[in-house]
Amino acid sequence: MSRSFIQTAGQNKDSYRLSFTTGGLFHQESLRLAEVHQQLGDWDSTWAHALDSNLLQARTQSTLRRTSRELVLRLQTLSDQELRLLLDGTPDEQNCLLWLAICRCYPFVGQFATDVLHERYITLKATLSHEEFNAFFNQQAQWRPALDRISPATRGKLRAVLFRMLHEAGLLDKSGTILAALLSPRLLRHLMSQSPANLSFFPISAPDLTHTIS
Repeated sequence: MSRSFIQTAGQNKDSYRLSFTTGGLFHQESLRLAEVHQQLGDWDSTWAHALDSNLLQARTQSTLRRTSRELVLRLQTLSDQELRLLLDGTPDEQNCLLWLAICRCYPFVGQFATDVLHERYITLKATLSHEEFNAFFNQQAQWRPALDRISPATRGKLRAVLFRMLHEAGLLDKSGTILAALLSPRLLRHLMSQSPANLSFFPISAPDLTHTIS
């Protein structure tokens, strides 16, 4: 797999990639890949090592290839500083950074996080349900014909995995209540200085920001 293939697949937002159905947040697996990348210095070598060593302990080669590829694509969206923080950070910081990488990698998820998750939180709508996902999906399908051709089963899987990732990232509890993002002061300062628009991926309000950095 060439370097250009990984980078092109990860950066082509026009494709509206939906391959996040591979699984959930993959917290521990992502950390393993980030650690190898820190040692080897590039993502091609990291991906090759993951395949050769079965780094993710997958049961089949096809699962290993698919999962490793998706996680590399996600992690590539993080800056060097963010990758260092991912490895050195607290579990809450790691969850937030992995969610950030997912939102950057998959425009569908990023748009949902901004238009639905964040918007409901700041307007004091405390819960998130399947109905909100369905309404968002239908709205997106109006101008992305590929979504309109997706089967009900695939649509249900997209919804299930997205909600699973929200649970695992600590942004949604089992009852569907939206939880404020636990952005640490250092992570918040980084995002505000480097990529403030990415704050819209999180359920966080102006008072939350003030409280965190004060």
